[in-house]
Amino acid sequence: MSHSTSNVFSIKFSQLILLAVFLCYVSPKYLFAADKVAFDGMCAMGMSVGQPVETDCSITWKDENGKTYCFSNKDSKVQFLENPEFNLVKANDYFTMNDIQKLSKRMQRYRNKDVKQFLKKYIETISEGNSGLYPLYDPLTKKTESVVFKEIQMMRTLHGYGFFPDVIFHDKNEPDRKYWVDFWLKPKGEKDLELIETRIYKGPRKSGSEWQLMTRQPVPWWWIPASEHPGESEHKRGWEIMSAIEQYIIEQRDENGMIKLTVPDSGEQVSLEYIGLHQPVRRLKDNGRFFACTDFRKEGSENEYYDVDFWLDDVTGNIKVGDVRVHKIPEKIDGNWVQIPKYNFDDMEHEVVP
Repeated sequence: MSHSTSNVFSIKFSQLILLAVFLCYVSPKYLFAADKVAFDGMCAMGMSVGQPVETDCSITWKDENGKTYCFSNKDSKVQFLENPEFNLVKANDYFTMNDIQKLSKRMQRYRNKDVKQFLKKYIETISEGNSGLYPLYDPLTKKTESVVFKEIQMMRTLHGYGFFPDVIFHDKNEPDRKYWVDFWLKPKGEKDLELIETRIYKGPRKSGSEWQLMTRQPVPWWWIPASEHPGESEHKRGWEIMSAIEQYIIEQRDENGMIKLTVPDSGEQVSLEYIGLHQPVRRLKDNGRFFACTDFRKEGSENEYYDVDFWLDDVTGNIKVGDVRVHKIPEKIDGNWVQIPKYNFDDMEHEVVP
């Protein structure tokens, strides 16, 4: 009995020695959970002034959510904590913009044929689980069409934002009844690609006895710019605002593809399906805030549409969604659903963002 206890003690004691040696030689930043260390362990003050500096995370500060911020020296920490809220906004903006630049570099590792091969394999995999047909959800009809893959027609590239291949599908029984579908792909990590969004760019409409491809409105934001690099203009463009809004919506979706919003006055929380974004984007002249209107449909409904406004701020050159406001809500009048405004911006002087 005593022999067994001695062995256990010896094992634990040796483990403590190994841990002590580990703590002496391993950089302190590896002692924190990866998702709790801000800015990949870079100096938070350095990030706030646009100067990334690596640290060993021996000097840190934690916010109320338990997030750890690292500093290159004590003076940087003192300077940062003089105005932590302001410095955090600037640091997050720079870090996000740096992410765009890093994404642009990762995109350079992929040739067009690499992206097309990935997408073709993805479509084949999904189709194999659906009797050889690709399940294409149409948010306008709320139906899932089982369609046949025909070809990847072309591909657009926006550096720092992703790849946008255009795919032609057709009805399994009527080859002339076609869909033109955009896929939004991004590099994931260092080697993989991931699907961000799928959008029907053109859908079938019958004209007489023939099917025609008709462009859906509004068109996806990625059709507005030509192939561009981030930072080519000091002024924000409309498509950059729309990109930030759609990225925000994608991040807020639940497992059913819905986002939840609170209706003004009633306080009712509703689940909404994103339909599309209005154009153009506008900018307030007095404070420089951007805003755009979007259409959402109430989950489970055919005709209850909400007009939702997204307000965005441009703090340090990086656009972020600040406020989400329900602009119009559906009300049934004389048997028909109509949209009733909850506020208006007619008295706000604004300009169109090209």
